[in-house]
Amino acid sequence: MKPRWWDEAAAELARRDRVMRRLVRAYPGASLKRRNDAFTALARAITGQQISVKAADAIWRRLLATAAPEAASKAFPRLAPERVAALPPAALRAAGFSQRKAGYLADLAAHFASGRLDPRGWKRLDDEALIGALVEVRGIGRWTAEMFLMFHELRPDVLPVGDLGLRNAIAQHYRRGAAMTLDEIRAVAEAWRPWRSAATWYLWRSLDPLPIEY
Repeated sequence: MKPRWWDEAAAELARRDRVMRRLVRAYPGASLKRRNDAFTALARAITGQQISVKAADAIWRRLLATAAPEAASKAFPRLAPERVAALPPAALRAAGFSQRKAGYLADLAAHFASGRLDPRGWKRLDDEALIGALVEVRGIGRWTAEMFLMFHELRPDVLPVGDLGLRNAIAQHYRRGAAMTLDEIRAVAEAWRPWRSAATWYLWRSLDPLPIEY
């Protein structure tokens, strides 16, 4: 699902910024897209932390086979937090999770199952408040929370300055490859408000033409 604000964002970025104008024209018709429900998206993000895509996919498939076998063959399977919360640690370890990641996933499931994280109330929260709620879960840091706000919540003005890909792309396009401080990156990005999520996405595309999806 393309964000309803995407076309306006792309047009505004192209009008204000010559780099953005070139990138918007280079990737017509592409955009951020939401794939999963909130819990599934975050569980998938935790699964993929610090391991290869291939290994993460294998572990994810085993988790689905254990916790949601009826959904395992679907293109976008839904994983219920209550089912994950009910799994014993041994079942998560058998799926391939390390002890630490099994704890992260169990903590995430407990937050959702108990209502401590409730997506129904997130529209009332600004970006920083929602990031603050997410990072209370073990295993979710600011970068993971920012990716979630961009790719699942489709928030339009997220700037993940800690992301290496974004930092490399900004340096390449705005400083001829010279390293930039975080303050310098934020200064460049001021021109993109309130569409910094879209600007970030286009800069990622300049490094990797395949759209990122979470």
